[in-house]
Amino acid sequence: MTIPSIVRVAEEHGLDLASAEFAAQMDAKDPLKELRKEFLVPKVKNVSPSVTADNGVVEPDGDSIYLCGNSLGLQPIHTKKILNEELEVWAETGVHGHFDHKYGRHWRDMDELTLVKESARIVGAEENEIVIMNTLTSNLHFMLVSFYRPTSDRYKILMESKAFPSDYYALESQVKFHGYDPKDAIIEVSPREGEFTLRPDDILEIIEREGDKIALVMFSGIQYYTGQFFPIPEITKAGQAKGCVVGWDLAHAVGNLPMYLHDWNVDFACWCTYKYLNSGPGCIAGAFVHSMNLKVLDAVPRFHGWFGNEVSTRFRMENVFRPDPTAAVYRLSNPSVMAMACLLGSLTVFAKTSMEDLRAKSLLLTGYLDALLDGLDGEMPGRFQVLTPKDPTQRGCQLSLLLTRPLGDSGQLVRAVFQGLLDSGVVCDLREPDVIRVAPTPLYNTFSDVRNFFRVFREQLIKLKN
Repeated sequence: MTIPSIVRVAEEHGLDLASAEFAAQMDAKDPLKELRKEFLVPKVKNVSPSVTADNGVVEPDGDSIYLCGNSLGLQPIHTKKILNEELEVWAETGVHGHFDHKYGRHWRDMDELTLVKESARIVGAEENEIVIMNTLTSNLHFMLVSFYRPTSDRYKILMESKAFPSDYYALESQVKFHGYDPKDAIIEVSPREGEFTLRPDDILEIIEREGDKIALVMFSGIQYYTGQFFPIPEITKAGQAKGCVVGWDLAHAVGNLPMYLHDWNVDFACWCTYKYLNSGPGCIAGAFVHSMNLKVLDAVPRFHGWFGNEVSTRFRMENVFRPDPTAAVYRLSNPSVMAMACLLGSLTVFAKTSMEDLRAKSLLLTGYLDALLDGLDGEMPGRFQVLTPKDPTQRGCQLSLLLTRPLGDSGQLVRAVFQGLLDSGVVCDLREPDVIRVAPTPLYNTFSDVRNFFRVFREQLIKLKN
């Protein structure tokens, strides 16, 4: 269902798109509405202490309007139970929990028993292509040991100019480690003048023109600032056709929209799990290595540790490394049991649905928000701009709203709007200098959440007009 079709739904029922009745009707028809009960939504009084019964869109004891899953997902209700079970096993059996676990999650290979299968389903991978370990930037460095192998003729890296800074830091440091100058070795793709997002054709043109010099093409699946979804299969195919390795940072894409990494022939990918995967702040991350690369394990360098040794001989403690035949070969140490328990709490929810069904709802939720903002832009032209692509196939959950600064404003307006949202019980995300990111997440957000955000956002723009 596209934006015009959600407008038609409202018209067919004789309802105003911005009415509480229409949002409630959409919520009632939502086939995934029961999933919201799987999460703990922060109460308004805990995130916005200044809210009273008179100034908020919901009561202080009610659920906040939480639209910040692109930064930190909500806590699943089962996470605490699973964590407590691990603490219980540790208390009752100590070290024996590695091999004998009353809940069937013995720690020796807890990740492979409980996390790999569902993670593979979420990103469209074979199970042997998935490893759960470390954190995102750490995993990126480990992948680059294998997949950034510069030569005198092919040493450049192609990336977006506005990548998340940690990606740039990682790539810059790898370039320096190999003895190259980042100013020469890193090709940054920027939007055209006056535009905020990258044109895919511009990326493909640079690959075609410069590909013989490029060792690595590395982009984010979804751009963190604008919310643009890059065409992963097309860029991957174009890069590999020129002999480049192609890798992806999927921090804002995993759990957000369907992906098919194996079928797309992606060389490698890394992601965190605390955004749309709801594992908790700074929790364990994941990585993907395509099976075509696993078949040539001996041909690429990588760092080793004992949990990358194949499982049957791992505990023999021999000074002979026998590589695990799966992506787990990249795992150096035993992953944190408590972190894995947190991720498991969320993956049990994902197991109740599919990425395709979540995407179908997401298109409706974000389409609804976009349609409401379209109307508001007509009412208040020039007050804000949606940076995220209009085409639903080029975005995920998130819309990024750029507020227009009045003459002489040094950032006060966006901060005032953001604070006004928070003071009304709405949780979203401020990115300097002037962008508010709003991410209706299909696992737990509702059409009423979207409508309430819109209502408060509009009120703030009216209030701060002068």
